[in-house]
Amino acid sequence: MDKLRIGVVGLGQRGYASGAEYCGLIHVLNDMDSVEIISVCDELPDRVESAVKFFKDKHNLTIKGTTDYKEVVNDPDIDAVCIFCSWEMHVPIALAAMRAGKAVGMEVGGAYSLHDCYELVRVQEETGAPFMMLENACYDRNEMTVMNMVRQGLFGEIVHCSGGYGHDLRAEISLGDEMPHYRLRNYRTRNCENYPTHQLGPICKILNINRGNRMVALSSFASKARGLNDYNARILGKDHPRAKEHFAQGDIVTTNIRCAGGETITLVLDTTLPRPYFSTYYNVRGTRGMFSADTKSVVVEDKMPDKVELDWEEHEPIKDNVKDYYDEYLPDIWKEYDKSGIKAGHGGIDWHVLNAFVDMVRFNKPSPVDVYDAAAWMCVTTLSEASVSMGGAVVEVPDFTGGKWVKVEPQEEWKYSL
Repeated sequence: MDKLRIGVVGLGQRGYASGAEYCGLIHVLNDMDSVEIISVCDELPDRVESAVKFFKDKHNLTIKGTTDYKEVVNDPDIDAVCIFCSWEMHVPIALAAMRAGKAVGMEVGGAYSLHDCYELVRVQEETGAPFMMLENACYDRNEMTVMNMVRQGLFGEIVHCSGGYGHDLRAEISLGDEMPHYRLRNYRTRNCENYPTHQLGPICKILNINRGNRMVALSSFASKARGLNDYNARILGKDHPRAKEHFAQGDIVTTNIRCAGGETITLVLDTTLPRPYFSTYYNVRGTRGMFSADTKSVVVEDKMPDKVELDWEEHEPIKDNVKDYYDEYLPDIWKEYDKSGIKAGHGGIDWHVLNAFVDMVRFNKPSPVDVYDAAAWMCVTTLSEASVSMGGAVVEVPDFTGGKWVKVEPQEEWKYSL
C-alpha cells in the first residue's frame, strides 16, 4: 500500500501531549511520509476538539474526530488503529479493531486478567489481523546494542537479567482526578507490578522468550504504600482527602521470574518515592560479560586486559563505555536514523517503534513484538497482583503459545525500511 491510513484512539499525554510535537505519538506518526492520519478519538470531547483544531491550524489537515472508539475501528477508510489510551481499554479496543479487520498497534500496560491475555491471542489467531505491541524500550540505542552483542556471544551464556521502571510519578498520580490521568485509579485499587514491559520487553528478546524459551513462574512482594500520602500532605495540604486516603499500590514492588532455560529475571516498580532521574534498572549478566544501564557500562571479559588475574580493586570503576561499542554493534537502523536528522520523542525510540509497526503492516512483515509477546509480558501484572496478595506466593506463568515456543526460532535482528 502507498500510505497506511491510521485511526488514533487516546489523546492524553502519550497520544497527543496537548499539541507538543515529538512528545505525543500522533505527531511522530504524522511526520512519516508513509502515514495518513484519518481519525482521532478520545472519551473527553475537549481533547478531540483540540487535536482536530491543531491539525487543521498547524498542518492544514482535516481529520475526523469522535468520542466513540467503535466509530474508528469500523471506519472503512482506516487500515490500522493505534491505541494510546488508558491501560484498561487497551485490550477491549484491540479486540474490536482486529474483529473489524484492522491492524493494531497497541501501547504498553499491564493486564487486568489472564482472560484478557487469552482473548487477545485467540482473536488475533482467528482473524489474522496484524498486531504489534508498541514497546519502545525494545528499540533503545543501548538495549539494541547489548542485544546485538549478546547474540554474537560476547557475554557468554546469559544467566540473569534485571530491569524495571524507576520514575518519580507522584505529581502525575496525585493530580490524576484533575488532569485527568488513569494511573490514580489504578494506584487506589491495585497492588502489583503495574508497568512491567519497558524492561521485560528487551529482557525477553535477550532470553528468546516465546522462541525457544519461556517464563514459567514468578513471585512478587510489595512494600508498604507511604510515598503518595506523604507527598500529598506536603503538596496538596495535610487536610486534603488524597493526603489521608488509602492507596493500595506499594511504593516498591519486586518481582522475580524463573525461565524454562534456567535464567532468572528481577523486575522493580518504583514510581512513588523521590528519585533524581529515570532508571530502567537494566542489567544483563552472562558468564563472560555484563551490561548495566545505570552506569552505561559494559564489561566483556575477553576484551579486558589480564582478564584472568585482574585485581578489580586496583582499577577505576568502568562507567559510560557502552558508546565505545556503537561502531561495531549498534544496529544499522540506528546509524541510519542518526544520519537522517529525524527527531522524535524519547530520544528516537518512539519513531523506531512506530516506523516498525507501519513497515510491518505496509509490507506484510512478521510482527517484531507479536501477540504472544504482548500476552506474556502483560500477564506479569495480574500474576504479580495475585502473588502479592498471597504474601509472595509462587504463581505459574501461562504458555500463551500453546507449546509453539518449543520450536519457534529466535528472531533475527529487527529490520525495517527507513
